[in-house]
Amino acid sequence: MKEIIYTDKAPKPIGPYSQAVKIGNLIFLSGQIGIDPQTNELVKGGIEKETRQIFQNIINILKSQNVDLSNVLKINIYLKNLEDFKRVNEIYQEYFKDNFPARTTVGGISLPKNALIEIDVIAYLP
Repeated sequence: MKEIIYTDKAPKPIGPYSQAVKIGNLIFLSGQIGIDPQTNELVKGGIEKETRQIFQNIINILKSQNVDLSNVLKINIYLKNLEDFKRVNEIYQEYFKDNFPARTTVGGISLPKNALIEIDVIAYLP
């Protein structure tokens, strides 16, 4: 049975979707942009700030289900500008040091709220 996941420690959805959905032992997180859940505004400060805010939002959603980044199976990264790939990858490696999830990166796209990056995740419940 499908279960909708919501935590106030991550941004409220800005459209008709859920923060995440759980079915069986899988959790599907909607794409996260660098929105601060306290202000519901996109953080300022460039690709680094947005990427770190996204990971904090993802961590908070996963934590609401008693799992963490080690449970992530797949990540999709969407970049407005592929020139940011190197910096995003450096930050990514701060969060994933080994046992890496599968990953896709797409660049050159327009994102909600004119964000520089969006990330979605699939994780599992042990």
